[in-house]
Amino acid sequence: MAATTLRYRIEDARSLVVGVGRPVPLLDGRAVPYVNLDNAASTPPLRPVLDKLNQFMEWYSSVHRGAGYKSRVATKAYDEAHEIVADFLGADLRYNTVIFVKNATEAVNKLAHRMARIDGLVIATGMEHHSNDLPWRRTGPMDYVEVDRRGALIPEDLEEKLKRHQGRVKLVAVTGASNVTGFTNPIHELAALAHRYGAKILVDVAQLAPHRRVDMRPDDDPTHLDYLVLSGHKIYAPYGTGALIGPKSTFLSGDPDLVGGGTVDIVTVDSVAWTGLPDKEEAGSPNVAGAVTMAKAMLVLKDIGMDQVAEHEKSLTRYALERMADIPGLRVYGSADPDEVGGRLGVISFNLGDTPHALVAAVLAYEAGVGVRNGCFCAHPYLLKLLAVPEDEAKRRRDEILRHDRTNLPGMVRASFGIYNDRGDVDRLVDALRLISGRSYRGRYRLEPFHGAYYPEGFEWALGEAWGWE
Repeated sequence: MAATTLRYRIEDARSLVVGVGRPVPLLDGRAVPYVNLDNAASTPPLRPVLDKLNQFMEWYSSVHRGAGYKSRVATKAYDEAHEIVADFLGADLRYNTVIFVKNATEAVNKLAHRMARIDGLVIATGMEHHSNDLPWRRTGPMDYVEVDRRGALIPEDLEEKLKRHQGRVKLVAVTGASNVTGFTNPIHELAALAHRYGAKILVDVAQLAPHRRVDMRPDDDPTHLDYLVLSGHKIYAPYGTGALIGPKSTFLSGDPDLVGGGTVDIVTVDSVAWTGLPDKEEAGSPNVAGAVTMAKAMLVLKDIGMDQVAEHEKSLTRYALERMADIPGLRVYGSADPDEVGGRLGVISFNLGDTPHALVAAVLAYEAGVGVRNGCFCAHPYLLKLLAVPEDEAKRRRDEILRHDRTNLPGMVRASFGIYNDRGDVDRLVDALRLISGRSYRGRYRLEPFHGAYYPEGFEWALGEAWGWE
């Protein structure tokens, strides 16, 4: 693969991201530049990534089986994308493989398909996203590592559970960073613990990889990370690709979870010979454009420098926590200490007095042009613990949801930063939260129980004017 020379800097990040500063309409008739603080869900594309996509589409064609020039170009780009992902994550391709999938959810499910064939249990944690919990429930018995009252993982509890189940644990599944509190986990220490007791470890780095350097480390290192999963849509390449990285030995034997075109060397009416990796696990025509863009995003981030990305986001998170501390009634979940930004990402979840989280999110959107997320963030058990919801109340809320009534849905508001956010974005958020705290917002909002969302009375966004099919 040819060397690539890039010249990107964290100071220029705002100009590197598509859509920054796009005006959006407000309730009072004004249009203001949009402030996107929902990066923990999905990040906007980097401009160099979009440019690379447009450049590549001139050469888009079938991969691996086409004889024409464009097919050869597309195949080379697709194969090199695997190498770039491996390099970004410190994976040794002599022993490991990079498998492209749609997203981290599919990646975990793909590995769970393999793990279901192995006797034993999976240990997950009490802070996992549903995508790193629910697939493992299909593979056999599970146990969960406890979190403390702030929501931070208790490593000692992992060791206690590894001892209790010694010889039976086939995998430890842990997030690299929480999408709720932003807490980062000591993944290499956890890996060493898992290996000491004969287990392998999977780390979900979908939330971590866009913000901190991730290194699988050599396979013979006790702190080596056995499996990684991530999504392009969280790493500034929202074009429908993710990756599963792990030992070739895991995937060489047995049938893949999806079968069909591209997965075989030869087929007869009574036999199938599977092809090599990663093709065996990438059934059908792949998302070549998505693979190219995810690889390009990683090249840009690597050129900026993940240490620079981390320092920028630590500084911004510290500033946000300092400013939010003065808002009456605001409670941050996890850590609100500006001096603890070294152990967390720029993910800040909070509630504002007795104002419903959905109403806070609505006012921010309609009256300040600030986009956040509210709810449970696909981590329901973790949220209920952080909110200290009693079991009887949790049951009532579950029953209400099953009746399609989310009026009292427990939850929080989440603001999450990307490389392009700045102090001006934080100031817009904080100023709006002050208005909400003082009940000084303009609109009258009605609750729609089915979705649990609030909408201003007498006003509706003309969404079709922003974007259409013509």
